[in-house]
Amino acid sequence: MPVNILMTGGGAPGAAGILRCLKQQPGFTVFVADADEQVGGRYHNNHFSPIPKGDDPSFADSLLSLCRRLNIHVLLPLVTKELLPLAQRKAEFDMAGVKVLVSSAAALEIANNKSRLYEFLQWRGLEVPAFKVVETVPQFTEAVKELGYPGKAVCFKPSVSNGSRGFRIISDSINEHELLFNQKPNNTYIQLANAERILSSAPFPELLVSEYLPGEEYSVDCLARHGEAILVVPRLRRKMINGITVEGEFIQNEAIIATSTRIIKELQLHGNTGIQLKGNAKGEYMVLEINPRVQGTISAGLGAGINLPVMAIKQELELPVSGDELNVKWGTRFCRYWDEVFWNDGN
Repeated sequence: MPVNILMTGGGAPGAAGILRCLKQQPGFTVFVADADEQVGGRYHNNHFSPIPKGDDPSFADSLLSLCRRLNIHVLLPLVTKELLPLAQRKAEFDMAGVKVLVSSAAALEIANNKSRLYEFLQWRGLEVPAFKVVETVPQFTEAVKELGYPGKAVCFKPSVSNGSRGFRIISDSINEHELLFNQKPNNTYIQLANAERILSSAPFPELLVSEYLPGEEYSVDCLARHGEAILVVPRLRRKMINGITVEGEFIQNEAIIATSTRIIKELQLHGNTGIQLKGNAKGEYMVLEINPRVQGTISAGLGAGINLPVMAIKQELELPVSGDELNVKWGTRFCRYWDEVFWNDGN
């Protein structure tokens, strides 16, 4: 059965790897779209279309029109801001014969808001870091101190953000001279006074302030079907650059698998989704955040024998998924590195 897939977010860091996953499946024709016309994903693929940004009022209408014109069967969005507008219009895409790989709007409104997510999970008895939700600088300062600063490191991030944008760790043990001359400028540490100064300089965004978890961090790639966990694959994040995993290992951590399975059920998540957990000082793993979409490093699963984006599309189209496709080669390690794509607009 020929299947036409439209993947948005062609400029996302993980786009090239996800395209590689999709091209593993015979019969899939992949079309790429992005709001920026000069993105790497465009040149990794033969079909590209410009689209509005996800927060543009015309986004959903433009994408629906594009899907009809290209005879798209499955729409795979990679950009967080695109998820809710698509979920809200999912019925219209269904009527046009387009399956949209997103969870429900109700699930997305919780998963994409870190503060609401922590409250939701806490109400359901799932372990989350100690946290406070703040809306002013005085509330921020009070929350930081209530959570143990300066004796303990505390972190904060906007309730609504993408990737690691806005995330910082407040610690009184920062050596700013060391950070300036011996660390790259993408470090995440900040002193309390500097955080207060920056937050006072512009309108204050709602922030989630929480205890800092010092343990190992896992990113979990999942395949879900309307709240049922089909496959849950934890990978240990051994090294990260700008919030993106560049070295990791697939580990069959049953506690993390159980927690992720319950989160999928409680939120009724669907399709590909990512869950990030980190260990506290006792080695107990707690949820950091949820990415209710395909994660950029999901392509590393190819090395462990699994192709989660292809399985999600097969599931959506009610195509068979074999037992071998669900078999994870645990213990597989991976590293990621920069690569190039070349083009010449003059030819």
